[in-house]
Parts: sequence; structure tokens; C-alpha cells
Amino acid sequence: MENENSKPMRTSLLVRRWAVRLLAAMAISSCQSQANQPATAPSVADCRTVTHEMGKTKICGIPQRIVVLGPYVLEPLLALNMQPVGYAGHIAFHQGDYTEPSQQIPYLGNQITQPIANVGLAYTPSIEALVKAEPDLILGLDDMNAEQYETLSKLAPTLLFDYENTERTLKTIAQTLNRLEQADQLLIQTAKQVDAAQKAFANLVKTYPKVALLDISESLDISLSYDDGLCRSLIETLGFQIVIPPGLNKDASSISVPISLEALPQFNDADLVILLGHNFSDLKQFEGMDRFEENQLSKLKQAWEENAIAQSLNASKAGRVYFIPGYLCGGLPGSIGTELYLEELKEQLLSPN
Repeated sequence: MENENSKPMRTSLLVRRWAVRLLAAMAISSCQSQANQPATAPSVADCRTVTHEMGKTKICGIPQRIVVLGPYVLEPLLALNMQPVGYAGHIAFHQGDYTEPSQQIPYLGNQITQPIANVGLAYTPSIEALVKAEPDLILGLDDMNAEQYETLSKLAPTLLFDYENTERTLKTIAQTLNRLEQADQLLIQTAKQVDAAQKAFANLVKTYPKVALLDISESLDISLSYDDGLCRSLIETLGFQIVIPPGLNKDASSISVPISLEALPQFNDADLVILLGHNFSDLKQFEGMDRFEENQLSKLKQAWEENAIAQSLNASKAGRVYFIPGYLCGGLPGSIGTELYLEELKEQLLSPN
């Protein structure tokens, strides 16, 4: 069995590939007694019912002490200009509380304005750390936290979301925080960015329409993903065609198919190859966000360059192989991730060099 720090990162893939672990039995009554309560109870007029993946939850007032379980829900919270008091990462890049978020939380940490609590991992949050954080709202994913929902709900109102439905997630969080107008503006802004990118990529798409999009580790473990997350959907929205070799053995219940190195020539008709790389075996060597991309991609790049099969691809010979951290589009499927992913694609694919 893979350990937690060596699992492939593509988030929608991980959400489904990893089994959700049940929380250990705990004394819930002691947690309840310590859970944060507002100094002044909101009036009935301040309360509203919020619908999410687990049903309906009553929210009173505007939550101020919000704990988020995973980058995929931290992203919309920050996009709405709200700050968390606690965070559970999907990968254990950092141990201990986030005293310097900009260097300890990939891509999103630079938008966090003060130290926040580390409440464990997104799929196994620490009850003790959650109680200490005194949340008045907990946000997570149904695929990861459904088994923990009852426990979490005893600590604070808890909302769980569908990873792939980013627009509904944003709007539901906005409703909860009374920021619906801001959410609508974010959606309009993102749509404009995508529209502009479609025009910028039009000539490239016309010249090189076929793209092989592969999840890959530093040891060249490769898989082809069939999910509709941002990593793939944005490439298709820009107009590219994702190459899927005919006859590829795909189990109907799986969204990911392992690809052997020997099978790489099946992608030889791809004009471009985009490798969504990850390296979660060297987390102790993670030295902060200044070197995050190097940490995730450097060993992969070396292994790809030294592999004869990889170098035999037409795209490799033509210098049209691109490396992007899978965490970028996998961990951030919403508005912030879309903007950053577009910037990365532009920088690499549209660069004169």
C-alpha cells in the first residue's frame, strides 16, 4: 500500500483512488464542550439553510472561524476574500502550524495574511486540532469527508462539496458568507480569462491540435486520466484534442488507466505532450514554495530525458514536451487555479523558445 506522502497528486484522481479513512472513535462529548460558540447568538433573521452534498445545514450569522479540509475548498474561500483559521493539506508538505503560509502552502499560501492552525490531512483531520481551532464552520469534500461528516458536524456546521462542481462550490460558500455578488463577479472574470486564452491559443491549436495529457511521477509511473477535472477540461476548452489510443483497456468503473513505458509509442501521433508531474516521495526535502516546481519536476525531467522510449516520441524530438506540476490544476480546480494554469500553459506553450 502506498503511504500518504507518495500517492499521485492529481486531486480528482486521488479523491477517488484513495480510500477514505474512518476517524478513530473519540469522546465526542468533550469535543462539543470545547467547540467555539459565538458570544452573542444571531437572531432568527440571520439564519439560513444551505444545501450541499450531504443535505441541508443551518447557518446563523456570518462564520468567522473557518477551517478548510483541502486546497480545493481553501481556494474558493480565499477567492471570496475570506481567511481561514485552520487548514488541512492534501499532501503533508509541512509539519506543524502554518506560521509562514506563503512558504508552506503551495500556490495559495501567499494569500493567507496570518499564521493558521494545521489540522492534519484533508482526508484524516485531527479532532484534537479542530477542537483547538474553535471553528464556527468546516468546509470539505464529500469524496473525502463523508464518513467523518457526523463527527465534524458535532464540532461546527459542516459543508461538503463535489470536487468537480467548482461553480456550485463557490456559490454555496458565497451564500454561506453572504458574498454571492462577489462570486458572480469571479465567475464572469474567469470566463473572460478563458475566452481571451482561447483566442491566444487559436493558432497553436490549429497547427498542433493533438495533445497527450499524462499524469506522471518522478519514477515515470504513468497514467491516463478520464476525469473531467480542470487539468483536462481546460485543455479541451482551449480547443485541443486529447489523444486516447484506440483499444486502450479502460475499466468502466475507473477514471484512470496505468500506462507502461513500453506503451508510450501509442501516443506518437500527439503533436504536444503535457506531463502533469508529481514527486511526493521527497517531502522532507521540500524547502518552500520558492522551489516547489523544482521539487515536483526536476527528477521527472531528468528521468524523461534519459529514457530512450520517451525520447523516441515525435513530440520529444520536436521539443514539444511540457512539464507542469499536477498539483496546480489538480489541487486548485476553481478560479485561482484556472488563472494560474492558464499562465503556466501560456508561458510554456506560447513561448517563442
